[in-house]
Amino acid sequence: MNYQTITISTHGERFYNITNEVKKTLSKTVRTNQSGVLHLFITHTSCGLTINESYDPSAKEDLECFLDHIAPRNLPFIKHTDEGPDDSPSHMKTLLVNQSMSFVVDNSELVLGTWQGIYLCEFRDSPKQRSIIFKFVKD
Repeated sequence: MNYQTITISTHGERFYNITNEVKKTLSKTVRTNQSGVLHLFITHTSCGLTINESYDPSAKEDLECFLDHIAPRNLPFIKHTDEGPDDSPSHMKTLLVNQSMSFVVDNSELVLGTWQGIYLCEFRDSPKQRSIIFKFVKD
């Protein structure tokens, strides 16, 4: 196996800042002064990944509210509710975020903008263990 798995425990629908977990895994994986590309892939259909502002918590709250507005639970056409009222809306929201992302790594450091953070976007109410595939490809 040429990749690692980051496991994140979630406790309800919200955005979880996973930037530090990604950086921690990177520091254990990459040798000093190594550069390349880091690939992240989430292996679930009711959550996703995104990069967004991580400095002001109200920005994250606005994003969460935006997705609730776009895919509310009370849409009259919803049929897929096998796992509860959050089932179909969780898949709808996943359409709007990423399942995979790539990042530049320069001299062993993850390259992010000043205010950027990496988020796991959880769209289910119940606690989950989410798996993110982590693969570094050196230059």
